[in-house]
Amino acid sequence: MNEQEYQLKSRIEMVKTLLPTELQHSSVLAALQLALAEDLSAQADLASFGGHPADGDVTSQATIPGGLPLTGYIRTKANGVVAGLPVAQVVFGLVDPTIAFRSQMKDGGLVQKGQVLVQVQGGGRAVLAGERTALNFLGRLSGIATMTHWFVDAVKGTRAVILDTRKTAPGLRYLDKYAVRMGGGQNHRIGLFDMVLIKDNHISGAGGITPAVKRVREMYGERYKIEVEVKNLTELEEAINLHVDRIMLDNMDLETMRRAVQVANGRTPLEASGNVTPQTVRLIAETGVDFISSGALTHSAPTLDISMKIG
Repeated sequence: MNEQEYQLKSRIEMVKTLLPTELQHSSVLAALQLALAEDLSAQADLASFGGHPADGDVTSQATIPGGLPLTGYIRTKANGVVAGLPVAQVVFGLVDPTIAFRSQMKDGGLVQKGQVLVQVQGGGRAVLAGERTALNFLGRLSGIATMTHWFVDAVKGTRAVILDTRKTAPGLRYLDKYAVRMGGGQNHRIGLFDMVLIKDNHISGAGGITPAVKRVREMYGERYKIEVEVKNLTELEEAINLHVDRIMLDNMDLETMRRAVQVANGRTPLEASGNVTPQTVRLIAETGVDFISSGALTHSAPTLDISMKIG
């Protein structure tokens, strides 16, 4: 390991503890480094900056005197739910650990248009080098948290719990799912490794729901929770009789979902999936299902408009 690589590794170790424990994951740290590298390096390699990523911002190098301190104020330009403040702090810390990052809010908090979220203070070149990457993460995660909040708010008074899916940005799975939690939702499985979800293609390949569940139990016993996707009431009855942990009602209309809730009668938790939008989620919740999962939380959430101005 050369000196530049050592300095980068030292910066990472220094700032990663600023993240919530669940985000101190190698994929998260790699995503933050890559995001900075693609903005600051033709080689996409932070270590190529001679130990200081701010060296990659050619505009600031030319226009901002070396050593000049600047103070930036990060504000939201729309109402929403903030998420990703520790992530933004780590981005600035990777650029320069001496940057002071003073949050005025905590993740999960409701914010109003024009509200100051953070004061960032440090060497001007470093502050500007980290600005866009920090705002990109902060805007995306706050957008997901905001959309999740809309869904959660829409189903208040029902039993339904809002869940996310695996329809996340590649490489940002842990960050996207963290943002869902900040918006008041809950996470479905993190990936293919932590829960069994038997969907239509598995059922087709296995020759039916019953043989699919049987093979899972033969291989894993009780190691993983089992969820089965069903598309009609006949399959629902079959899945209930197999005593699985949860049943997903795939793209059922509202009347069929209501009938499914009556058939299940509390024997197995039911999850509604498919065609879930801010306009339909309340109607789905009122059928009596236990969970509603929506890929829109992470694949269609508009970025919350957040900016930084030097003051």
